[in-house]
Amino acid sequence: MIEHRRSLMQAVAGALGVAALRPIAMARGETKPVAVMRLGYVELADDPRYADRGEIDGIVFSDRGRPYEGGQVALQEARAIGRVLKIDFEMERAAGRSVDDLVQRVDAWIGSGNVHFVLADLPGSVLLELARRLKGEPVLLLNVSAPDDSLRGADCLPNMAHTYPSNAMLSDALVQYLVAKRWTQILVLQGPAPEDAAAVASLRHSVKKFGAKIVDVKPFVLSRDPRNRTESNVILMTQGDYDVVYVADASDEFGRYVPYQTALPRPVVGSAGLTPTAWSWSWARDAAVQLQHRYEKLAPGRRMNGAGWAAWAAVKAVTQSVIRAKSTDFDPVKAYLLSDKLTLDTVKGNPGSFRPWDHQLRTPLLLATGNAVIATAPLPQFLHQTNVLDTLGIDAPETACHF
Repeated sequence: MIEHRRSLMQAVAGALGVAALRPIAMARGETKPVAVMRLGYVELADDPRYADRGEIDGIVFSDRGRPYEGGQVALQEARAIGRVLKIDFEMERAAGRSVDDLVQRVDAWIGSGNVHFVLADLPGSVLLELARRLKGEPVLLLNVSAPDDSLRGADCLPNMAHTYPSNAMLSDALVQYLVAKRWTQILVLQGPAPEDAAAVASLRHSVKKFGAKIVDVKPFVLSRDPRNRTESNVILMTQGDYDVVYVADASDEFGRYVPYQTALPRPVVGSAGLTPTAWSWSWARDAAVQLQHRYEKLAPGRRMNGAGWAAWAAVKAVTQSVIRAKSTDFDPVKAYLLSDKLTLDTVKGNPGSFRPWDHQLRTPLLLATGNAVIATAPLPQFLHQTNVLDTLGIDAPETACHF
């Protein structure tokens, strides 16, 4: 709480000169805001990523709740500062069943002149189509849930920025830890989902980058058919010589049976065991406990996950940029947000900023089990000539993004 108050006062102190904000006529002593800053939030109705998969014997596979409440937490924090600076921060939420619906909603926001920064909780393909159709409009889409490397690569667009980590960042964080532990021989168990293939593709890049090796990739199937034993039996699939088992399982159904069932006594990482993530409820440093408590007040019964943190970070980045740029206008706020002047408190140690070559937020990542953070990445053994956070993900010399 003390750290939160200190950061609040620092933000207020750094915002002196707020009179440069777009004024609304007001008499001395009035309590009306000097300016109003509205953000948007769009999501896909019936998004398959959030489909109700039910429970088996009371087991919840994973918390895939919508990240909206994470943004609400940051909005509450911004309002505390806004009351001092006479700025009113608001966020409008909209769901669409198609890209057409989403384009119509965002166009209406832009047309009203009120909303130009929009959090996007969308699958990668939907986000890309939305960004393409809004190209040239005064809007910045903030990706809070899609890890697709292509969105930061060949498919990048200048009207997208990403607070959710890419697959490349997540796999780099994990492989840094494996190399530091000298678990460099990796057996991969890969599921049938496109997300599993994308995760393994990123892993291949990471092992080449940091000097590890994939000894074998074995596809698994979700089946109890005895004819598929060689593709569904963990003991049979984990024969051989290796240091660690990497599981790529977007379903979260197969991976939970891999730890403690491997043919050799080896650690399990990836979708099960030790997992790279933007956030874990068990992270207890850098005022993380206070952030988690604020989240749980807004979302009773839930714990903040990586997407929830990304939504929090997106709102935090915009509201901080409003205060520092001393404006609510789109161009100066966007310019500050994407500049190296931004020093976003990630609540994970290192401050964050957006990479100029692909608009990905630099942020530390957590390596966590179900109830503990084991390590943070980047690890101290891995250095960078300009910013240590750029050891995670695609660096400037190798980017395929050209705005």
